[in-house]
Amino acid sequence: MSTSFSTALSGLNAFSTAIDVVGNNLANLDTTGFKADNVEFQDLVTQSIGADLGATQVGFGVGTPITMTDFGQGALQSTGGALDAAIQGDGFFIVSASGTGNTEYTRGGSFEVNPQGYLTTASGDLVQGWSMDNGVLNTNGPIGNISVPVGQLAPPVATQNISVSLNLDASAASGTTFSTSIQVYDSLGNAHTVTMTFTQSGTANQWNYSVSVPGSDLTAGSYTPVTGTLTFDSNGNLTNPAAGAPVAIPITGLADGAADMNLNWNLYTGTTPDITQYAQSSATSAQSQDGQAAANLVSVGLSNGGQVLAQYSDGQQVVVGQMAMAQIENPDSLVAAGNSNYQASALTALPAIGLPGTGGRGTVVGGSVEGSNVNIATEFTNLIVYQQGYEANAHLVTTEDTLSQDTINMTQGA
Repeated sequence: MSTSFSTALSGLNAFSTAIDVVGNNLANLDTTGFKADNVEFQDLVTQSIGADLGATQVGFGVGTPITMTDFGQGALQSTGGALDAAIQGDGFFIVSASGTGNTEYTRGGSFEVNPQGYLTTASGDLVQGWSMDNGVLNTNGPIGNISVPVGQLAPPVATQNISVSLNLDASAASGTTFSTSIQVYDSLGNAHTVTMTFTQSGTANQWNYSVSVPGSDLTAGSYTPVTGTLTFDSNGNLTNPAAGAPVAIPITGLADGAADMNLNWNLYTGTTPDITQYAQSSATSAQSQDGQAAANLVSVGLSNGGQVLAQYSDGQQVVVGQMAMAQIENPDSLVAAGNSNYQASALTALPAIGLPGTGGRGTVVGGSVEGSNVNIATEFTNLIVYQQGYEANAHLVTTEDTLSQDTINMTQGA
């Protein structure tokens, strides 16, 4: 009967451990990105009793339970947080643990920007991915800390190309004029107004143009207009200048000290003319230019797909970073590291790192977080079962104690 005590004690220890696991799951019922642990029991080796080998087998109890992490999908919770992100599907965010620099993996998606301008988890771990480098985001290069342009100005971009979509009235009398203007930016971000004036030349299907900027913008005090002629065919389509021959508009000697400008006025989109001549009122329908003034950073957020977007005061949005994701073939081999993070163990397959939504990796949903996948009903059911198991083994200890005492009494009575 001596093995009964150790058998019962092994049961007490096993069910106590199982109750601890349930308690930890319930404690993290609302922890972002938390994955529940399941308990797996295993029996110990048995002994054979009697002359017939294996006819009577008595086990030595239960071993220390094994915990298996359930990496099943948790519910996505919309938060509206600009830097919140959730994974839909397989994969993990990659972080560099604060203090140690070790690579860890997480499903927690509550991010923020630290004072140094890097994207971090709520616990300060550095999120890994790709950052803009000299205006280029290379997602084929090695991953690193994601830098966010906190408090920075977007530098100005000098205009190089302009285009105007408009119609010139085919029924206009000789000498009729029509003007339109477009705003462009120099290398310092200052705006200049380019005015285009079109005059019916007196010849059918032909208009003269004159392009100028205010003389006050130049140190010379005046500007010599760029002039030329537009010719249309009998269907109102522009034929001269031909496609692929933009009109050069030089602007030199700017009074604000900016670099000289050399604008290309593109009259075609591909081979389709931007200017037509139909018997309708002369009017501008669209215009575009590729310059911009300096702009203040307004906000930074994570979009779907894990892109880090910077929004500036002029309305433009710029992708300044990209989060990386890791796909791990056997995630159940990961070891919990706290803060909803996991570390690779000796059994963990080499993580495949890449963009979200590729290579079996899940997608990233911005403005959301993944909730804990703990099922409260399952945990309460397990708690009842483990409690009953603990009480049964405790009763076994009491029974064995009573039998032992009876044996002692019998010996003393003899």
